Amino acid sequence: METLPEPLLLRILSFLPAVDLVLVCRLVCSQWKALIDGAALWLLKCQQEGFAGQEAEEDSAESWQTLYFLNKRKRNLIKNPNGEEGLEHWVDLENGGDGWNTEDLPGDFGKDFPIEDVHQYFVSSFGWCSKAQVIDLRAEGYWEELMDTVQPKIVVKDWYAARCDAGCLYSLKVKLLSENEDVVAEFESDTIAVPQDNEGEWNEITHTFSDYGPGARFIRFEHGGQDTCFWKGWYGARVTHSSVTVEP
Repeated sequence: METLPEPLLLRILSFLPAVDLVLVCRLVCSQWKALIDGAALWLLKCQQEGFAGQEAEEDSAESWQTLYFLNKRKRNLIKNPNGEEGLEHWVDLENGGDGWNTEDLPGDFGKDFPIEDVHQYFVSSFGWCSKAQVIDLRAEGYWEELMDTVQPKIVVKDWYAARCDAGCLYSLKVKLLSENEDVVAEFESDTIAVPQDNEGEWNEITHTFSDYGPGARFIRFEHGGQDTCFWKGWYGARVTHSSVTVEP
């Protein structure tokens, strides 16, 4: 391997899994360590995955390595976002009226969801209903140094709707929490009121956390709603396709 031209060796290394590069290959010899710690290899891997254009230039090794890992790990950290597993993975905080239920889209007096692969939603009742999930960032693969120094964007999205024949209330609260569950940063929407005479359209609400400071270890996602007609059953806010992603 010592006789291989460096560009060829870089090309060969670029086809290996990133975890193997960091944990195994960089221990082979000083030459491999220098290449794996350098910017050129991670820029090449980003280009191979489509995370960077062919015209991109080498910057610091850390920035390209971070870009690569964040893109590879990018996924929705909310479990069971559409209710296909009932209330699995969610904690009921308030269960007013008849509590939470799940229904198939579009539902009575409802509209189709704008994303084809979403087939169900949660629906609240005539008393306030709220539910939450807590995401452990370390357990999801986002290590402390990354969260404290890079502070990657944390993008939160949720979708809500009302029945055409019933008004509803809806709200969203998201907190970034420290190891001791102190609040590092938070977002809370207004309580949104949808009138009884409405089109039943789905609405997206989104918030991006950035420059939130060191210490974020958990994300607490909470949303809730109820109907404003106080009809027995499930005529309140409908929610689905909730998402939390960590992005470059």
